[in-house]
Amino acid sequence: MSAPAHVLVLRPIIERLQAEGHSVEVTSRDYAQTQSLLELHGMPHTPIGRHGGASRVGKAYRLGERTAGMLSFGRKRSFDLALAHGSNDLAIAARALGIPEANMHDYEYAVTQHHIGCRLARRVMFPDTVPASRLRRFGVGPEKLFPYPGLKEEYYLFDFEPDPQALTRLAVDTERVVVIVRPPPDVSLYHRKSNPLFPKVLERIGRDEGVHAVVLPRTEAQRTFINGLGLPSLIVPDDAVEAQSLVALADLVISAGGTMNREAAALGTPVYTTYGGRLGGVDEALIRSGRLRPLTDPRALVLEKRTAAATAIKRDPAVLVETILGTVGALPLRGEAPQVTPS
Repeated sequence: MSAPAHVLVLRPIIERLQAEGHSVEVTSRDYAQTQSLLELHGMPHTPIGRHGGASRVGKAYRLGERTAGMLSFGRKRSFDLALAHGSNDLAIAARALGIPEANMHDYEYAVTQHHIGCRLARRVMFPDTVPASRLRRFGVGPEKLFPYPGLKEEYYLFDFEPDPQALTRLAVDTERVVVIVRPPPDVSLYHRKSNPLFPKVLERIGRDEGVHAVVLPRTEAQRTFINGLGLPSLIVPDDAVEAQSLVALADLVISAGGTMNREAAALGTPVYTTYGGRLGGVDEALIRSGRLRPLTDPRALVLEKRTAAATAIKRDPAVLVETILGTVGALPLRGEAPQVTPS
């Protein structure tokens, strides 16, 4: 687990693997709310390494450091399979230890990441809305690519029921237009250019007396910056929160990242994207279907109470487990391939 979204994505997969009798161990990187969310969800984990910051040198150093930690961790155990959502250190360590690895992704333009992780993985899983032609430059041909239908968020929200008190605990005034906001991933290589639109969005909603917005920063630096703006209509939680309930109960979501956009789409909450990088196949498909709205000018925001009931789309995570370990096209393990029946 090297980013907060990985906790959400992999939790139902891990639960189903364990229900099938498999032994699963989790490692974590000290980045954003990753380890806080693991604790929140009651998932035991072994911390290994931390994020390298915004510079390429720092990222490379931390990648080497964490890979060494993963190698040490893996040598002491007899793993048959490695599984991650875009973790390069796990991909390198698994290859070095001779452990087959399945690596999940949902954004095809994280070029540096894919040139390592996709090339080393035995099996690569993307949503089927990502054109296979965009993945060939990373060594992902038909024999390695295992697409799955829908969004990863539709799978990990399969058993989700929103906490009705989530907004109340943050003292949100639900008589106003409730907006959930997610800043851009400033330290991601694929989002290296600054996003000048996002501060303008904060200014637009932060001074609107008819709005109450909960901003969920990714890092402490973002938290400090947003608090320093002194905008009266913004709430910045001090600790990690269960964001999915906030998204489900909100009138609107505005996100410069990807995961929260897709969570809103899966839960049926209106959502704008202010993402400043190149749109991937998943977002392109959501925009075509009207489930995601691109935003280029804060003045175009429609800030109104939601009146229509949300229509959530949910998919059984057993589909992902079967794709990882299924008896059809099974990933060869170091031992005997397990027989997995979707539960």
